[in-house]
Amino acid sequence: MAAKPKTAASKKKQPDASETSLSIEEQTAAFLKAGGAIEQIESGVSGQQSMAGPKHITLSNKPKSE
Repeated sequence: MAAKPKTAASKKKQPDASETSLSIEEQTAAFLKAGGAIEQIESGVSGQQSMAGPKHITLSNKPKSE
């Protein structure tokens, strides 16, 4: 007897952008009402801390000249 073909479960439909925008607006209002503050950050500046080490690699064992 042949095996039944497996079908992927259907994905839930994403909410409309207007619902998402409304949700963000409500969350922001609740945050401000609870005493939170919004901080303005300059364009191009990241607020995340870099956890990566230096990206430089050494290809030889020669000591650095001073």
